[in-house]
Amino acid sequence: MTTTRPRQLHLNTNVTGTGRHPAGWRTLDNPRSIIDLSFFKAIAATAERGKLDAVFLSDTLSLRNHAEGPSQALEPTVLLTALAGATQHVGLIATASTTFNDPFNLARRFASVDHLSGGRIAFNAVTTYDTHAAANFSHEIPLSTEERYARAQEFVEVVTKLWDSWEDDAFVADRPSGRYTDPARVHTIEHRGKYFSVRGPLSVPRSPQGRPVLVQAGSSEGGRALAARFADAVFTAQTTLPTAQAFYAEMKDRVRAHGRNPDHFLLLPGLYPVVGGTEREARERKAELDALLDTDREIARLAGALGLAPDDLSIDAPLPYELIGKVARSDLPRGFIDSTVALAKSGNLTVRDLLDRNPGAHRMIVGTPEQIADDIEQWFQARGADGFNLNADVFPSGLAAFVDHVVPILQRKGIFRRDYEGTTLRDHLGLPRPASQYASSAHAA
Repeated sequence: MTTTRPRQLHLNTNVTGTGRHPAGWRTLDNPRSIIDLSFFKAIAATAERGKLDAVFLSDTLSLRNHAEGPSQALEPTVLLTALAGATQHVGLIATASTTFNDPFNLARRFASVDHLSGGRIAFNAVTTYDTHAAANFSHEIPLSTEERYARAQEFVEVVTKLWDSWEDDAFVADRPSGRYTDPARVHTIEHRGKYFSVRGPLSVPRSPQGRPVLVQAGSSEGGRALAARFADAVFTAQTTLPTAQAFYAEMKDRVRAHGRNPDHFLLLPGLYPVVGGTEREARERKAELDALLDTDREIARLAGALGLAPDDLSIDAPLPYELIGKVARSDLPRGFIDSTVALAKSGNLTVRDLLDRNPGAHRMIVGTPEQIADDIEQWFQARGADGFNLNADVFPSGLAAFVDHVVPILQRKGIFRRDYEGTTLRDHLGLPRPASQYASSAHAA
């Protein structure tokens, strides 16, 4: 008799600067924490204490609005390596651009850290829409949306081929025979495509997870197609349960159409919890942070993300939906725009209301541990999410509040682990170890 294991919630912590709140850095003892390894070690240690699946490192490839507050300064795969040596269990996810990198170098880098961490690594593949980033990489004319995603499809195809170019038993290292590798199980990939020409094999043996976990961030059409074909998990912006359920169902269907098991594909929307012992305490925490903001600056930031001018937004009026509908720029994050519009329409929100709710980027909950845990459970059970990428208002205190007060409730509800049951990130996420695509039937047997 076989038993089906109950579905388990997955939780990562999403690290962007010093936290999601734009003014949070002003409350820190060390406001220069974005270049302090001990700051990131504290985040990772807190995540590990809470039995979270992973620490998710964001990235930015251009310096913008730096006078206003911190962004992600340290290169994510370098920081990932340092954190791998400072942790034992928690997974580690680094963001890297398929537009401004080379597939061999990235495949090698992620496979290397997967070995050094004992199999706890994931690559979050993004296409990078920022025109300022393009100017940093000798791209005078940024790639169009279609080109970025076409390149990304081929990029990820090459990376997975390279990760699979060593079969599981290829690394022999047999001292008595003097045989170090089995050449029959190490394969050139001989990839010839529109964007890349890569012979292979990778110079690193097959990683402890078979290959690192592959994550895709975004909700555009190109992102959905890329995720359905390759990704193990998707980081998405979803602000209402009905739209999240529709996205969830659509993506599971797309994965199924590729002949993949939708149970091994995870939907992880962003979630921004502000935790207080009472709802009033949570509101007061948020109000103290909000008091440090420049409202005009926040309006300009929101307008820019929507492809509008600041004067297009009136603080106590709804969003100008007609103007937003006419914006056709390919350098804007479509998922952010869609989630912002969905949130605004769901509650007939004004611009002021939106600014109070993290401008729609990731859904915000301000409340008690019980309220936050109940909301998470509702979305999880209603198939709006398989879990969440948590955005702390300020690190490390915002994450610590969640770990100390929300996680125990989720554990009592029986939907989140009380301890790690495996050693790799694939174990944490309930994902199988993939076989090499180059393994012969004889070797596979």
